[in-house]
Amino acid sequence: MISVQTLRVQYGARILFNNLSFSVQPRERIAFAGHNGAGKSTLMKCIAGIIPASGGQISAPKGTKIGYLPQEGIHVKGRTLWNETQSAFGEVMALKEKVDRLSDELVKMDPRSSPYGDLLEEIGELELKLYANDPDLMKPKIESVLKGLGFQEKDFKRDCSEFSGGWQMRIAMAKLFLQQPEVLLLDEPTNHLDIETQLWVEQYLVNYPGAILLISHDRALLDTLCTRTIAFAHGRAEEYAGNFSYFERESVLRKEIQLKQYTAQQREIAETQRFIDRFRASANKATLVQSRIKLLAKVVRIPEPERDDAVMNFKFPPPPNSGHTVAKLESACKAYGPLQIFNGFDFEINKGEKFAIVGPNGAGKSTFCRLVTAQEAPDTGNVVLGHNVKPSFFSQNHADELDPDLTILETVQAVASRDAAPQVRNILGCFLFTGDDVFKKIGVLSGGERSRVALTCMLLKPANFLILDEPTNHLDMQSQGVLQRALLNYPGSVMIVSHNRDFLDSLVTKTLEFRPGEEPRLFHGNIAYYLDKKAEEKSGRDVSPKRLPHSPPATTADAEVKKDTPKPESIPGVNRKEQRKLEALAREAKTKILAPLEKELETLEAKIAEQEAAQATLTAALSKEEISSDPDKLRQTTNAVEKVTKTLELAYTRWSALTEEIEQVKAKHGL
Repeated sequence: MISVQTLRVQYGARILFNNLSFSVQPRERIAFAGHNGAGKSTLMKCIAGIIPASGGQISAPKGTKIGYLPQEGIHVKGRTLWNETQSAFGEVMALKEKVDRLSDELVKMDPRSSPYGDLLEEIGELELKLYANDPDLMKPKIESVLKGLGFQEKDFKRDCSEFSGGWQMRIAMAKLFLQQPEVLLLDEPTNHLDIETQLWVEQYLVNYPGAILLISHDRALLDTLCTRTIAFAHGRAEEYAGNFSYFERESVLRKEIQLKQYTAQQREIAETQRFIDRFRASANKATLVQSRIKLLAKVVRIPEPERDDAVMNFKFPPPPNSGHTVAKLESACKAYGPLQIFNGFDFEINKGEKFAIVGPNGAGKSTFCRLVTAQEAPDTGNVVLGHNVKPSFFSQNHADELDPDLTILETVQAVASRDAAPQVRNILGCFLFTGDDVFKKIGVLSGGERSRVALTCMLLKPANFLILDEPTNHLDMQSQGVLQRALLNYPGSVMIVSHNRDFLDSLVTKTLEFRPGEEPRLFHGNIAYYLDKKAEEKSGRDVSPKRLPHSPPATTADAEVKKDTPKPESIPGVNRKEQRKLEALAREAKTKILAPLEKELETLEAKIAEQEAAQATLTAALSKEEISSDPDKLRQTTNAVEKVTKTLELAYTRWSALTEEIEQVKAKHGL
């Protein structure tokens, strides 16, 4: 599909990568990994033909279409959303227009003339091509993709200039998906997407018919989609036959092996050199010395393992103590013209709570943050901060308020407390500002770099209530980990607006959802819990807390308890003889009807336990090197996991129906 051969990219004295070679096969999903600035986006632009490489070549079969989605910088105006996305079918539309034009000409010609026959034949050939691309399917395809990406039908006739930068990227993504190029290059595609849209894009890409090259800091997307990873670091690129989590494990193992090999070889080289130095002047050992010198010259030196970038951590300044209630909204109402954000909203944030705020763009998440921090007032109702609450708020807008004439170091030192001042350089390093970078002026930084400076300033202020609006948008995986670990150990309250599932899941215990035109909803769980509940609601399943889906079914012991149900109590107005008759009928019903059902339930539960154990064993095997490094074994194990999972789903369904049937029998016969 695509062949990259001995590629070299160099800027001045800096070599991003050299002698890079790899190929992309049809339907492959490849992740580009590495810290910011390692060359991932540059390589993607080289493949897309946007910038030239310094050396080597990139080749693809003639006619191969390559589609590229950059991180930002796309802005369309002067066309409606529908017309812009419909332009993805430009070739089909041009074909249809040509057929219509030639058909109009055909009507004016003499059917008995030779040109008439030639034109008729040409129209026939064009219609065959048109049939293969079926223009009648364009409308439902466009609607499906636009709605999947979060647009509403009322948006279709809006001019593209009315949409913000994040929505502009969705428009570009919609066009790419509709064009369906053979190779799709995606640079941070989920940066501006809410969680529901992320899930739709993830599923769309799983089923995409072409090859995909992906840059992302969304670990969940990388692990779900990619089966191969190319990692860039220190001017080199290495390939890994697995997803991002596999790359992280395997890279550590490779470095450990290389270090052992390097250490052993260095020890052997040192011993040989000592022998040479000791006996170099000895005539009796001259032959041996020369032999050792020649041997040493032939040794293929194992390169010294490159040092990992230092894993830095930081702690928040000790927060001042606050009361139990951190913030409280009472009957709060907020609207912008006809757009109602919330109406009569009551909500309380307590000390030590960490929760996520999720929902589509424009639903009111940032408005809620501004109300809580008193940057905006509610139209009616009250918003009150608790006793001695010291909030600290990070939003993307704060980056625009930094003094452009100060350096990064001066900006951060100005807000650091006395205790945090000695750690300023270390903390800046955590967020990708190392060496002489800290002396750059704010005015020359990119938008993402300014956001990281603003985030660093905010984190250094002593506070007991943190409000973070999209804090991970411009952080690489390592920086996300630094921030995540600091927040896990932070004793204060935290409210995070984010769509980064992996970042949020281990942090938050509550999820507050905002949706346009609806009252906010609180889910008492992390993001995984929230997504499970939303999936249940969407499928129409019962979401009452009887039993969570895929949780262990009732044990055999539970079934035994059910068996030991008491006999029916005496019924008023029925004599003892009649009572004994009713009891006999109940026993008969239990023997003939209930016993077989309970026996089946017991057998089914044993089968479920076996299948769950098998599923756990197979899933664990996927991460083993001997499986993950062998494509055949990996495919066989993956197929086995899917088979066991399907069997379990059928078993769970039967278990649910069986327990319901048993309850109905018991109720009917008074057992």
